[in-house]
Amino acid sequence: MRGEADNLLGAYLKDRRGRLDPAAFGFSGRRRTPGLRREEVAQRANISPTWYTWLEQGRGGAPSADVLNRIAGGLMLTEPEREHLFILGLGRPPAVRYQPVADVTPRLQRVLDTFGSSPALIKTATWDVVAWNRAAALVMTDYGALPPRERNILRLVFGRPRVRAAQEDWDSVARFVVGAFRADAARAGAVSEVGQLVDELCALSPEFAALWRANDVHSHGGGIKRLRHPVLGRIAMEYPAFSVDGRPDLGMIVYNPVEPSVADRIRALLDAAPPVEPPAA
Repeated sequence: MRGEADNLLGAYLKDRRGRLDPAAFGFSGRRRTPGLRREEVAQRANISPTWYTWLEQGRGGAPSADVLNRIAGGLMLTEPEREHLFILGLGRPPAVRYQPVADVTPRLQRVLDTFGSSPALIKTATWDVVAWNRAAALVMTDYGALPPRERNILRLVFGRPRVRAAQEDWDSVARFVVGAFRADAARAGAVSEVGQLVDELCALSPEFAALWRANDVHSHGGGIKRLRHPVLGRIAMEYPAFSVDGRPDLGMIVYNPVEPSVADRIRALLDAAPPVEPPAA
C-alpha cells in the first residue's frame, strides 16, 4: 500500500467523503469519524465497495473514466473538483461535456465594456454571440436588435446580405468561419448539438453546404478582419481570440483597429450614437 504522499487520488477521495453529511443522504448510525463511510460512497456511485476501498488505498491500478464519473456523482463534486479527480486518477482532464449558454456573468460583460473603441464579443462553441460591447454593436452588428436565435455568426454570414456585403473578401471569411466553427464545436463536445444548425444552413446556402462537405478545420487564434462600414468606410482590425477559463464552450474575440485614425473614428461614432439597448430576452 502506498503512503498518502504517493497516493494523491486516495487522499483526495478520503478528504471529499469526509466533508459530506451522512444525514443529508439518508445514512444514520454512530460514527467514529465525520463524513460518509467507504461503502456508502460505493453505494452512491454504484460500484463495488472493495474496488472503492482499493482506490483509496492506492491498489488495483488506474480506474476507468466511467468509475471516476460515478464517484464524482456520488461525492457531489463540482466541475472543477471532478476535473481534479480525473487528473489525479488518469493524468488528464475528463472529456468535455457541452453546456449550452444563454448569457454571461456581469463580470465578463464588464470586461468587454472596458475595451472602449475596440469591438469585443463572446461567442459559444456553436458560434452564438451571447455578449458584446457597444463598439461591437456599432461597428460589427447590432446584436441586441436581433432575436437571440439570429445572433449566430454563421446565420449572419450566410443568411444576411448586409453582413455579406460588409466583408472585404466574403469567400475567404466564409471558408474560415466554417472551418473554425467545426473545430470549436468538436473541441467543446458539441458535435451533436450543431446538427440542426448545420442542416438548416445547408438548406439555406449551397455555399455553406459545399464548405461543410469539404471538412476543412481552422484555428480561430487570430488574424485581420477587413470591413466596409457605411459610416467608417473601409477598416482593418486585428484580433486575438481567447478562451474563457473553465469554460471551453466560450470564446472572447477583441478587434483592435490597425490604424490609429480608425480608432479615432470609432470613438467619434460612439460619442455621436445613442446608447445601445440592452440585449433582448
